[in-house]
Amino acid sequence: MFIRGIRGATTVIENNKEEILKETSELLEEIFAQNKLILADIASIFFSVTSDIDQAFPALAARNLGLTDTALLCFNEISVPNSIKKCIRVLIHVNTEKTQSQMKHIY
Repeated sequence: MFIRGIRGATTVIENNKEEILKETSELLEEIFAQNKLILADIASIFFSVTSDIDQAFPALAARNLGLTDTALLCFNEISVPNSIKKCIRVLIHVNTEKTQSQMKHIY
């Protein structure tokens, strides 16, 4: 068994808790579905947000989806000129027999 990484990203229209959790949940659910993930196989998820998102931790969406025993981390990204605004990114580490090329990244 190997640990593989799956990337994903989404944006929010408004910097508020409801929007952040809604968009993060939709992103995670799509990644889980496209990759046919079993929640128990997820080792950890790293979340990063642009500096204009500060009203909620995206990791709360993962907890609400049932990832209660999974290591979750949230980070603020550095502010880069002309970068995407109000963006939430994820890196999911999953225990799997699949190859890295079989992982489906969702943006």
